[in-house]
Amino acid sequence: MTVTEQNHSRAAAVEQSLTGRRRFKEKLVHRFARAVADFSLVEPDDKIAVCISGGKDSMLMAKLFQELKRRNKFPFELVFLVMDPGYSPANRLQIERNAAMLNVPVTIFESDIFDSVVNVKKSPCYLCARMRRGHLYKTARDLGCNKIALGHHYDDVIETSLMSMLWGGQIQTMMPKLHSTNYEGMELIRPMYYIREEDIIAWRDANKLCFLRCACRFTEELESEETDSGSASKRVETKRLIQQLKKTNPAVEANIFNSMHNVALDAVIAYKTHGEKHHFLDNYKGESNAAE
Repeated sequence: MTVTEQNHSRAAAVEQSLTGRRRFKEKLVHRFARAVADFSLVEPDDKIAVCISGGKDSMLMAKLFQELKRRNKFPFELVFLVMDPGYSPANRLQIERNAAMLNVPVTIFESDIFDSVVNVKKSPCYLCARMRRGHLYKTARDLGCNKIALGHHYDDVIETSLMSMLWGGQIQTMMPKLHSTNYEGMELIRPMYYIREEDIIAWRDANKLCFLRCACRFTEELESEETDSGSASKRVETKRLIQQLKKTNPAVEANIFNSMHNVALDAVIAYKTHGEKHHFLDNYKGESNAAE
């Protein structure tokens, strides 16, 4: 059997695991489709850049988009976009091999983002993410796309929501879709909004797949420091906090997620919309409070 034939066989097995195994069909395929429907993420004649980092989340997203396209009732186009921000040759090769093995026809472009942020001491991951998104928007637009899709999942949403309160001093969450402020007519969508990370890991392990994590120099240094000193990023801290809370409150993850969908504006001190701040005293006329 040739390498190409082996890849087709492996890709078929992975696709069968998504549609043929009840757990993956319900918790991956169906939840993906539900997010697409609930938030109108994919519309007729869209051309979507499916942004692939090489990690488990984005590679699964690519396969789920392929499945969605196969059974969808209206036409849309997909471009599987990979940015190489300065990967080592071994990591670049692993992405290419995984894409070929999973029958994902990737378009790869290069940038020097890792070199730009490697010496940044304060919030290098935030800066890296912002720069990566800008490059992805520009390249996607140049390819004729009107949307970029990112592989953020349910756990990312609840961690971001909690991080916003604990370290940002504000209440905000990771939205299922956003209009770009710098690239007119472009949108960002997150179709894995309802998918749990544990189910992604289960799918990866069931298919004996090996993906990249972050592969940047800062992450490698951070992991080394964590081993030596026990320090951790704020996201890792938040993930650990949620797991600790879950021991006494099994519903804590769902409660954090649902709270972002159930905000009572008449029971908050102030809120902002479209950059304008509103305070509860602005319209306070002495009526009884909704919740005392």
